[in-house]
Amino acid sequence: MKTNLKMNKKIYILLFSAVILFNNVAKADEGMWFLMFLEKNNMRDMSKAGLKLTAEEIYSINNSSLKDAIVQFNGGCTGEIISKDGLVLTNHHCGYDAIAELSTPEKNYLKDGYWATDKSQELKPRSLFVRFFVRMDNVTSRMLGVLNDTMTEARRDIVLNQEVAKIQKENDGGGKYTVSVRGFFQGNEYYYFVYQDYKDVRFVGTPTESVGKFGGDVDNWEWPRHTGDFSLFRVYADKDGNPAEYSKDNVPLKPKKFLTINLQGVKENDFAMILGYPGRTNRWMPAQGIEQNVKFAYPAWVEASKTGMDNMKKYMDKDANVNLKYASQYARIANYWKNRQGMIDALTKHETVKLKTAQEVKFNAWANKKENVGKYGNVISNINKYYGMTNEKARHDNYLSLLFRSSNLLTFAMVGKQLETYANADTTKRKELLLVLKNAINSYFETAYAPAERDILIAQLNLYSSKATGHGLAPIVADLAKANNNNFTNYVNNALTLSMFTSKERLMAFLELPNASMATGDPLYNLASKMAEHSRFKSEELKTAENDYLKAYRLFVEGLQKSNPKGKFYPDANSTLRLTYGKVRALPADKRNDAKVNNYTTLDGMVKKHKENDPEFFLSQSVRDLYAKKDYGRYADKAGYMPVNFLTDNDITGGNSGSPVLNGKGELIGLAFDGNIEAMAGDVIFDNKLQRTINCDIRFVLWTIEKIGGANNIINELTIVQ
Repeated sequence: MKTNLKMNKKIYILLFSAVILFNNVAKADEGMWFLMFLEKNNMRDMSKAGLKLTAEEIYSINNSSLKDAIVQFNGGCTGEIISKDGLVLTNHHCGYDAIAELSTPEKNYLKDGYWATDKSQELKPRSLFVRFFVRMDNVTSRMLGVLNDTMTEARRDIVLNQEVAKIQKENDGGGKYTVSVRGFFQGNEYYYFVYQDYKDVRFVGTPTESVGKFGGDVDNWEWPRHTGDFSLFRVYADKDGNPAEYSKDNVPLKPKKFLTINLQGVKENDFAMILGYPGRTNRWMPAQGIEQNVKFAYPAWVEASKTGMDNMKKYMDKDANVNLKYASQYARIANYWKNRQGMIDALTKHETVKLKTAQEVKFNAWANKKENVGKYGNVISNINKYYGMTNEKARHDNYLSLLFRSSNLLTFAMVGKQLETYANADTTKRKELLLVLKNAINSYFETAYAPAERDILIAQLNLYSSKATGHGLAPIVADLAKANNNNFTNYVNNALTLSMFTSKERLMAFLELPNASMATGDPLYNLASKMAEHSRFKSEELKTAENDYLKAYRLFVEGLQKSNPKGKFYPDANSTLRLTYGKVRALPADKRNDAKVNNYTTLDGMVKKHKENDPEFFLSQSVRDLYAKKDYGRYADKAGYMPVNFLTDNDITGGNSGSPVLNGKGELIGLAFDGNIEAMAGDVIFDNKLQRTINCDIRFVLWTIEKIGGANNIINELTIVQ
């Protein structure tokens, strides 16, 4: 982990301890807030900080508001509508899958970029959707009202899911909307969310990979940063503005709200807010859960990720077509590989386990007071018992998880269960399954490269069999490891020869003349299914401990809030729309950054990083020529430089990628795309001193579109404030 801070360790620990004394008690700039409670929780602070809008202008059910311009992008990122014709701005890495799918070695849009000069040139990926947030409401009383204290956690889930189904049906508008009921504060509160999904989303443009992914894995999670991490898509609807499957007759969506763009730039302490769909935080996680991640789960993730990446990369570097096949998968694994190592380093450095343990000692003292002991007295002991039982399982499960994440072949072999069902089905059921199975088969063979899949599977099986023994290997793997001296090369070679999952022709022949025993007897399906079965197995002792843990965790969170009645709490992120607010805020001076204040970077610094023939730091001649001429147009800062990225202290996490950074008037000033590695522990704890959001300056986005891409048609449909 790289840092320029030189702070006495004891002083830092004292400061940091104050930050987490009460988990999730909001402090300046911390918190991922529900929009429906802004008036109650946040508007006074936000207005003092520079917000010029009302709560109604941010979130309204009856009138257009900022929330109507924010979309969840393809289920895992955020995007924003920036024109009256449904133009969506998101990150380059969020559009990566779709762009890779549409690319070929001859027309490599990932590498060379792409700009549709009119709507007829906008390209439709196979599967891509955006989700608009319609409304939310509190159903805590209703959900908790169907429970009682005698229920096991399993029974509790059944009863809750039954109530969820009722709420979904009551609010889906006869199928018009998607309704999601989510638990918060570990099941102490419940809200439902109503969404509308649009599935005709088309690719409009992206810069070259050398701009959109400048710095690659080297600069990932690092500051200073010089990356144009953005791409553009467009939402289409039927003639009445309703969601519709792809059709040439569909028209660009006329949104309820789109964002105005502000080119005035940012300076230190400017107000900044971000709306988006943060994926997951664990700010309420107990000390031993963090200990388990740092010592057992994350190291396994890091090692297994690297194993998968290395075996992909050696083939990706040799063949442009193979590189396209694996680019997206490699990028996803690499991102989390560096993230998990950063988490290990940050949580270890900040002694987070020690600090959380101190918090739990205080909680336990409160819990064992006479009036509390009956309900909360066993909470910490039950939590710690569970983690003690599952440390080795966590290590095992992460090695196994990454085996499946990196081995497309093993994941594909799980289709064997559907093939068995297909073989045993009647004629009607077979017709229903046939198209699904053909699509799965075609998709796999379009994206897989047999030599890479072979080496990935061998390497991951070797790793799993040697490193995951503490919990107990899947019996099938243990037997094979013993028979083959922990070297799976011969076994995999033989399995590939015998398995129908390595041959599209054999699989299609199976669909013509299905035989259930061929599916169940396939060596790869047998291996995959038995490994998956092993990962799901829980002893009765573990089931009991897990039941006690889930109840204890819920009571722990409830007790933390009850023991601090004046606290203002926010729930963990769980891919629901949130708002976070803060300010433009520098990190300590860094000699690697040429900027006068270490809260922004410039094109000067980007060009200085350029390395000829380096795939991570190469800039095209056209970019360097524009730089040499200082051809920045109206996008230059008033000081004369071309801005690239800037820092804010907003509280975000994965899923916020692509989120709009807005000024006090709700105008778009940037695009969030990363965090800094010094604060990589941010999913567990919020660090007031170091936590930053790295954003792409909207001026650099527009300069790239206009000056590098020449896509004035896109610029002309935007509403821009100078």
